[in-house]
Amino acid sequence: MKVDRFTVLLVCLAGLGFGGQHADAPRPRALTHANVVDARSGSIARDVTLTIRDGRIAALGSDAPPAGYEIVDLDGAYVLPGLIDAHTHLGTLDAARRALESGVTTVRMAGVPFFTDVAMRELARSGAIPGPDVVPSGLFVRHAPPPDAILTEPSLSSLDPNGNRAANLRRVVQVNLARDVEVIKVAATERAGLPDTDPRQQTYSEAELRAVVGEAATRSVPVEAHAHGDAGAMAAVRAGVRSIEHGTYLSDATLTLMRENGVFLVPTYATLTDLGAPGGDYDDPVLMIRARHMLPRLRTTIEHAHRIGVRLVTGSDTAYGPSSLVRISHEVAHLAEMGLTPLEAIQAATITGAELLMIEDRTGAVEPGLEADLLVVHDNPLENLLALQDPLLIVSNGRIALNRLTR
Repeated sequence: MKVDRFTVLLVCLAGLGFGGQHADAPRPRALTHANVVDARSGSIARDVTLTIRDGRIAALGSDAPPAGYEIVDLDGAYVLPGLIDAHTHLGTLDAARRALESGVTTVRMAGVPFFTDVAMRELARSGAIPGPDVVPSGLFVRHAPPPDAILTEPSLSSLDPNGNRAANLRRVVQVNLARDVEVIKVAATERAGLPDTDPRQQTYSEAELRAVVGEAATRSVPVEAHAHGDAGAMAAVRAGVRSIEHGTYLSDATLTLMRENGVFLVPTYATLTDLGAPGGDYDDPVLMIRARHMLPRLRTTIEHAHRIGVRLVTGSDTAYGPSSLVRISHEVAHLAEMGLTPLEAIQAATITGAELLMIEDRTGAVEPGLEADLLVVHDNPLENLLALQDPLLIVSNGRIALNRLTR
């Protein structure tokens, strides 16, 4: 795997350390008097002792903790899997800290410059930071790469933007694969977050998107497709992408094909609420007006997708910057407002998200053998989803990333 020293240095300088904190050692621990939420069934195991060893969940039961384990008494608080953000642009260690402290223990990237996400993955894997774990996408795949992509990979400067677009797209995918990315991000439509672009407009044909999917498949890497408009989304689904990101204007036909092909929907509804609000990541009057018609349309799409069985996954579409107004716990609450049961909304942020990222053998549930990625809250989240917005304890890969239990 190719991770150059420049990229690692960039990440370290951008974050200036993990908010001044060092990663807690993944020592043997026992969380006692825990009410553990089963994200698969919705059942709750009460007064459980959850043991953690070597960064993984060792056991769940009623036995006394083994000798030598550090005891953390949860006093009846509720434990569920750490949340998954399947669509983020975080690119600094400070941003990673903000995501982690909101309960997000795993992120799938949706485009950041300079392969910063690849370097952040390595920092989390090595234990240099407690997390979140990163599924990197590398460079946003475009037929005419922007200056930051060319600076990272000078060979891309030779691509002719007026030449064979499918060949150009394949070349950018190859550059990403050489950096050992785990997902490819491509745009099937224009963006919603820029005032001078039309999010309905299709950007690449089905054949061009097939070129992206086919090249990624040479390394068994899935593709996530940014798509608000229906024509671009339909082309992406037919081309074989694994997920549609946003999906504002999806038709019944596209949603039906997504269900038939097992394509996930990551609607990022919460970021549209930011689009329409003062402050936050956008704060533009043109975008505020745009959000007023996009929000009800996306709500309809989500409701229909859920009704026919398209699998929904949470994504924030934020960089977790200091002005960000969006968190995954907000997206979970929004999904519940649109017809998902509390359990289904939690699953969208845990086990279903893990299935999308193809890491369900590592995380997404509170089960022995899985990584100790845990979110502890005061109230039963199946009865009060807003409890997710107030984490008491966050454990990532067995390391305590946040502890408010004694405050």
